[in-house]
Amino acid sequence: MSQLSPQMKEELLAEIKSLESQLTGNMMDDMDIRGRIHNIKMKLEGVKPVDSFVDCIGCGS
Repeated sequence: MSQLSPQMKEELLAEIKSLESQLTGNMMDDMDIRGRIHNIKMKLEGVKPVDSFVDCIGCGS
């Protein structure tokens, strides 16, 4: 996975902050938002799913 530019990191962090502000506290309503936050954090940390020898299609890692 290629390194993210500082600008891209800032954009992803801003997106996380925006998504977190949309959380309602209702687990069922928040599942999609929490999934999106998780995917962004995986991109920021350069993480792939364990035991994955191919790039993850679902999250783009």
